[in-house]
Amino acid sequence: MEHVDRCVVLVDAGYLLGAAASLLAGEPARSRITVDHAALIRGLRERAEIDTQQPLLRIYWFDGAPDRVPQPEHRRLRVMPRVTVRLGALTRSDGRWAQKGVDAAMHAELTELARNRACSDIVLVTGDGDLLPGLMSAKEHGVAVHLWAVQAADGDYNQSEDLVAEADERRVLDRAWITRAVRAKDLTGVCAPAPAPRPEIAAILSAPLPESALASSASAERASAERAAAERAATATPDQGAPAPAAPVNGSARPATPVPPGASVKGVPTPKDLAALRAGQHHPGPAAPHPASATLRWSSDRGWIDRPGGPGSEPPETASLPTLAQLTSAEQRWADREEDITTVGGDPFEVGQVFARRWLDRLPDTAHVQTLSAMYPRIPHRVDGELLRYAARFGLLAHKDDQIDEHDRYAIRAGFWREIDVRTAAGHTAAGE
Repeated sequence: MEHVDRCVVLVDAGYLLGAAASLLAGEPARSRITVDHAALIRGLRERAEIDTQQPLLRIYWFDGAPDRVPQPEHRRLRVMPRVTVRLGALTRSDGRWAQKGVDAAMHAELTELARNRACSDIVLVTGDGDLLPGLMSAKEHGVAVHLWAVQAADGDYNQSEDLVAEADERRVLDRAWITRAVRAKDLTGVCAPAPAPRPEIAAILSAPLPESALASSASAERASAERAAAERAATATPDQGAPAPAAPVNGSARPATPVPPGASVKGVPTPKDLAALRAGQHHPGPAAPHPASATLRWSSDRGWIDRPGGPGSEPPETASLPTLAQLTSAEQRWADREEDITTVGGDPFEVGQVFARRWLDRLPDTAHVQTLSAMYPRIPHRVDGELLRYAARFGLLAHKDDQIDEHDRYAIRAGFWREIDVRTAAGHTAAGE
């Protein structure tokens, strides 16, 4: 039985993406790069068909995943034409992630394809010498083996020399080829640039936090003690005498100074300040001590924001905002999932934009948009929580080196606000016409 004249590509994703990260970002951590998987698969197919002069049968994508559960990138890949995903285990040992079973799966696929004469040419994108026996077996079955490498960051080999020596043909995927589908993340700012920079986003990111939540608790206790003293003074009878002064809290006997409605409290922006922020006319200085009733990091800002009604309650204006889940029908939910898998790339900024677009498109009352816009820069708690849960589908907000990536969180929220701004500006333009 003769071989079928077609080619197959076997990709060790750990090698391909790790080597690309080393080349572009200086270290092999895949979290340092952003991958356009559709462009990468397209590039692999085109390159394989040119090199082998045979049509493509299939691309096998071998990768590791915790408990072999497909991650968002795997779900996107496996619905692409001519792509089959094979997953091994991903385990953590001595603080490092390691793939288990990927090499064995590649070896088994390589030898099975050659034995069954399913193709005439096999392209291997790997650097692991453990595949040497499989490569030799494929050659013995009359299959031409093409070995591809990623250009090494230091100009040296990043493949087993024995593997290189045994391959029939060899190609190096250089930086120019890699950057068609892979780019290094800019960890100094938002992953995807907004159409126009928003200085207030940078202000949110750089604003220092108050010293500690203990100070807030102390202020609240002081205010409570002062209120109790005032009540006792108001209800005291002449024969009871004047009540004793309230004991100072944390050694401070200075009474709290009431703040008139609408007045500016140092470190807490007023609506006028926020309006100036949105126009790019003002940059807040270092955060000052917070008001007694403030709550740390409510929603998406890093400062202290008043939360009326005490912890656990929600202002009426935000409680009326519908969530995306409430606005989405079963048919739309299916279409959203299909779009997430096949179209949405998973960049944090883009994810925030996609969520905001769907929410805006399905709102029955445009007054909700004005309500939300007036709350900038914080996203109401119920909407913000749903936004971050949506982002988790794409592997964002996951633990990276045992720490939650705070940069991704703010990139997601910046994308959300950018879409809100675009829609709000478009609405104002239409109303002006």
